[in-house]
Amino acid sequence: MALMLTLLGFKVHVQPGFVMFMALIVIVYGDEFGLWLAGAIAAFTVIHELGHAVAARQNGAHAEISLGFLAGYASYIPTRPISRLGHAVISFSGPGIHIASSMALLLALGSSPLDPSSSNTSAATSAIWWAGPVIGALNLVPILPLDGGHIVLQALDRLFPGRSDRIMLLFSIAVTGIAAAVMFVSPDLRGFGIFIGFLLVTQLQMLGASKKPQSPWISANNALEAGKKNRARRLLVSALSHPQSNGVPMALALETNQLRDLVQLLPDPKPFGDPTNEYLLANVLISLGEFEDAAHYAAGSFERNPNTLSASAVARASGALGDKDTAIGWLRAAANVGTSPAGLASVIDGSPELVELREHPEVQAIRRELTRL
Repeated sequence: MALMLTLLGFKVHVQPGFVMFMALIVIVYGDEFGLWLAGAIAAFTVIHELGHAVAARQNGAHAEISLGFLAGYASYIPTRPISRLGHAVISFSGPGIHIASSMALLLALGSSPLDPSSSNTSAATSAIWWAGPVIGALNLVPILPLDGGHIVLQALDRLFPGRSDRIMLLFSIAVTGIAAAVMFVSPDLRGFGIFIGFLLVTQLQMLGASKKPQSPWISANNALEAGKKNRARRLLVSALSHPQSNGVPMALALETNQLRDLVQLLPDPKPFGDPTNEYLLANVLISLGEFEDAAHYAAGSFERNPNTLSASAVARASGALGDKDTAIGWLRAAANVGTSPAGLASVIDGSPELVELREHPEVQAIRRELTRL
């Protein structure tokens, strides 16, 4: 069972694994150095995560801290938009205060943090040097899930919106794999093996999770709810502007207010480029009651890439506006282009915007043609 404490106004969840890891350090070393190392790692881990939490609070986020086996982390939920720089500052604040506080302590004990030999004079200073400046600096290495990797990720996201996480993760796995190989052949570095092994396992777990496909609309909504408005806009614009390889619409399990917030992020005129996401946007506009915008946008999409679904979206929007002749004309265009007969049949049978047209002779004729296909 986890122990919950409160430090500086933050909830701190201490998992049994955190205590077990400290006990394991003491057992492995079995001497005074082990005791000091366990205590120093525990103390600086708490200071490190408090650094993240305080920076998050200063950026308008609610933060909590969890301490587990081999790692601690501070999670935060923004209450207002946080800039990319703000997220980078939050990531840097943990190792920053970690390094600064440990160096100050070493100086107070008469040891130079920049001279490892001066810290070897006692078990205490040696343990503080390893647990403080060394581990703090390692956290700034630019690989995930370390803080340095998250800092670089903020910059990378501007260049590759929607793809930066996976690019950074693949880079991190490559670097960690090389480091593991070097440590395997170097006896002096094998002591870091457990740390590198933990990193590699975590990275592979993150890679497995990242393979699950997710609609850019869902990703954009997640970014918007995290306070990353600019990232959400870039994800949507990129999805609408760049053709997808699979071309299969993905379900949007979002509330109406969430969809409206996402649409409001889009520039005017709205971007074109990927027929799949163009069709999704037309459907979103219809669901929001923005029928004229939906009709014009779907018609523009059809002009660039004639397909059944775009034409059917224009028909639905026209039907909702009460323009029966235009709706029927677009249903005929949708049938003639012939890229998705089953999709058009589903639209005719199930779209509420076309209820009053289903008994129209022309619409029934179109529907019979689809049945014969």
